[in-house]
Amino acid sequence: MTSIKYYGQSCFEIVTKGKRLLTDPMLKYNPLAAGIDVSKIVADYILCSHGHADHVADLEEIANNNDATVISNYEIVEYFVGKGLNGKHMNTGGKIHCDFGTVKYVTAIHSSSLPDGTYAGNPGGFVVWNDELSFYFAGDTALTLDMKLIPMTCPKLDFAILPIGDCFTMGYEDALIAADFIECDTIIGCHYDTFPPIKIDKSAAQNAFKQAGKNLILLEPGQSMNI
Repeated sequence: MTSIKYYGQSCFEIVTKGKRLLTDPMLKYNPLAAGIDVSKIVADYILCSHGHADHVADLEEIANNNDATVISNYEIVEYFVGKGLNGKHMNTGGKIHCDFGTVKYVTAIHSSSLPDGTYAGNPGGFVVWNDELSFYFAGDTALTLDMKLIPMTCPKLDFAILPIGDCFTMGYEDALIAADFIECDTIIGCHYDTFPPIKIDKSAAQNAFKQAGKNLILLEPGQSMNI
């Protein structure tokens, strides 16, 4: 059984093989996560999909507090290693083996630069697997045919975390197509409702998935679940 906790926007804690994986940490500037104390977040690894502020704003603090290792593309890891953090470099299509399992860095269609304007390389998503689970964290992305490569190159997914807020990423309609491309019926939504441009009709989104025979899970910041 896998434990998942949502911290808002695109930040999740996923516990597997005794390790805590954190994705794209941004809490302090998220009004929906105002009740969560960043200083108390525990992480062994931080998976960073790209450099935008709403995905890295609290990365340095959390990594320093926990001596956590940043996993991302070459440019982002070099940036944070330069600030004294631990890092594991990747690039699109490659995979690495960690003590919690295998990580593959896959295509995302988006833009990417760090808050100070530093070039952040190409954005990406992650597929993570071990003998407990297999999941896809898409990061920020448009719908892309490259998603069809995931079931061809990775173990069958138990769940996927997809952006559904539209405007800057896929909306839920395209995320529903993405669920078909990746051959996964259990989808956890992210990157929605945090700011006015990405507020969505959550009932409409969940009903669209239900009618297609899929499950769209929408957690509240601070809420946990097991899969």
